[in-house]
Amino acid sequence: MRILVLGAGAVGGYFGGRLAESGADVSFLVRDRRKAELDAHGLIVKSAVGDIAIPVAALTRREVDRPFDLVLLSCKSYDLDAAIDAIEPALGRAGAVLPVLNGVRHLDRLAERLGAGRVLGGACYISASLENGVVHHIGELQTLMLGELSGEKTARAREIEAAFAGTKAEVTVSDDILQVMWEKLVMLAALAGATTLTRATVGQIMAAASGERFLLATLAECAAVAAAEGHAPTSEALARARSLLVARGSPFAASTMRDMIAERRTEGEHIIGDLVRRAAAHRLSIPILEVAWTNLEVHEARLGPAPG
Repeated sequence: MRILVLGAGAVGGYFGGRLAESGADVSFLVRDRRKAELDAHGLIVKSAVGDIAIPVAALTRREVDRPFDLVLLSCKSYDLDAAIDAIEPALGRAGAVLPVLNGVRHLDRLAERLGAGRVLGGACYISASLENGVVHHIGELQTLMLGELSGEKTARAREIEAAFAGTKAEVTVSDDILQVMWEKLVMLAALAGATTLTRATVGQIMAAASGERFLLATLAECAAVAAAEGHAPTSEALARARSLLVARGSPFAASTMRDMIAERRTEGEHIIGDLVRRAAAHRLSIPILEVAWTNLEVHEARLGPAPG
């Protein structure tokens, strides 16, 4: 299986690096500057699970000359259309795309642009960052779940799982990947909604007398939207989300909040905005999420149009 990883940043660099480390046929589709880094120094990952420092195949768009069987897509949601433009010429006739973006909205766009039969579902759980050309894996969590949107256990899903079998990453095939993605979205949207509104971490919110009530109310709104969409979180998933959201002293905060504070674009449209629109279609009352979305819209409007 020939695998192409779009980018060599935090998520793509980590999981693609584990594939390369195991000897898989993997290449990284990157911009000129990142290619120069990779060509000169190789891919460097710092991780408690095991560091990586190896040469890798790095390609720019103009250097793609053979089709790939699988593209691992881990871009920011606001770069999705540009990412599709980049990977479309690299896909073979039977090539598949495994997106590990936050949320679920990207699935429709990928199906529209590439064809529904090419798109798998995916969700990853990892804390990682890219700093000065080095991927830093924080903690030991490094889980990637994938599956066919139909729920079938297909040969290609098993082949992808087999490609990761020799790596240190924890990769499994789910027979209900949409449910997995929705459960992650519920937790992430609750975290993003609460931390962007307060510009505070979970621990800082919990230090307020009304903090726990606010966090759990935000989670309840997110869960209600998922239920209306046919993907009510299981009791186990809600328990996990609650434990993360009400942990006293926790430094946990959504990347959306950190992007706001840094005056960068956010994935608010793909996370909070998508839930607000779906709630409106079901005539659900979600006052916290609606205010969170307005807050994010104001932030994006203040930044102005994206360059290019």
